[in-house]
Amino acid sequence: MTPFDSREFRRALGAFPTGVTVITTCDAGGKPYGVTANSFSSVSLDPPLILWSQSTTSSSYPAFRDCDRFVVNILADHQVHVSNQFAKSGADKFREVPVTAGLGGVPVIDDCAAHLECVKVAAYPGGDHVVYLGQVEKIFRSGHHSLAFGDGKYLRTYAHDLGEVGSQTGAAGLDSLKAQRMALAALPDICERIGQRTVGIAVWGNQGATIIGWEPSTHPVSPYLQAGVVVSLTQSATGIAFAAFMPPGQTQAAIDEELQARVRSGQPDTGQFAQRVAETLHHGLARAVGAAASPRHQVKVNAFSAPVYDASGNMVLAISTTCEAERLAPDWDGPVPAALREAARELSLRLGYPAGASLLAG
Repeated sequence: MTPFDSREFRRALGAFPTGVTVITTCDAGGKPYGVTANSFSSVSLDPPLILWSQSTTSSSYPAFRDCDRFVVNILADHQVHVSNQFAKSGADKFREVPVTAGLGGVPVIDDCAAHLECVKVAAYPGGDHVVYLGQVEKIFRSGHHSLAFGDGKYLRTYAHDLGEVGSQTGAAGLDSLKAQRMALAALPDICERIGQRTVGIAVWGNQGATIIGWEPSTHPVSPYLQAGVVVSLTQSATGIAFAAFMPPGQTQAAIDEELQARVRSGQPDTGQFAQRVAETLHHGLARAVGAAASPRHQVKVNAFSAPVYDASGNMVLAISTTCEAERLAPDWDGPVPAALREAARELSLRLGYPAGASLLAG
């Protein structure tokens, strides 16, 4: 056997993302117990059996060892705080967590993605853990998306293969709301792929190119990241991406208004915008190089932005990354813009954009 330590083993296991559950029970006196666990799996459909495992050093181990029933609460993606609370020891884990009494009085956590009420049928030793086998007697499934966990962090789940979804929405392809949800769910992975740099999503709104979400990374570009910000169409990488890749009929009036405002302020554009659009069309993504400190972030930043298309070839959103200039080289063909362009391409394909079509024109 090749030797490895527990840290290496844990890292290897982290390559297998799982859902997140809180297992609840109560003792003979009715005192509730709960513990966060991702060691949950289905076993059998007939009879309906599931299993989960618990460390024998857990403070709640005696309660689960002696209980007759337990509930598997499968957490929804808005319940990170619930997972964190039940992962701690010694605290009042049920504080401010709404529950309902289930079969046998076992607490069922409200607003989960699903829950399974079980009778314990067996327990098996497994090293420093014990494996519990439960028969499911009652189930519930809500419409919430499930919370996931992998590589030591919480994750959002989204469909890898959309199948026939795009064709079900008509000629316009997948609607904008679904595209936004998919892109927002992918942000943590995109942030990781581009080297832990701040990444955001923007859509075309009533006022122009509008940021709807950020993934700030482990080194946020600044504390001033906000959703709802309308960005410049002529100066920002995100805005230039929309100016270049959306049909002119949708953007030209806003572009003209911004250029005219620059003239009125004594800072007329002298051809830089047209050059930026031409470069953007050539490279398949937009770029903004910070010559001075950003008024919003108060540091000098560089940025790139790549378009995402739907099944009909319409640009539905932009993925953008912005970072301190010293951490993000302005090279068009650097690893960060290449990874951002690839992430946008993959999202476009998930939205039904034809695999063989060029992504350089909207």
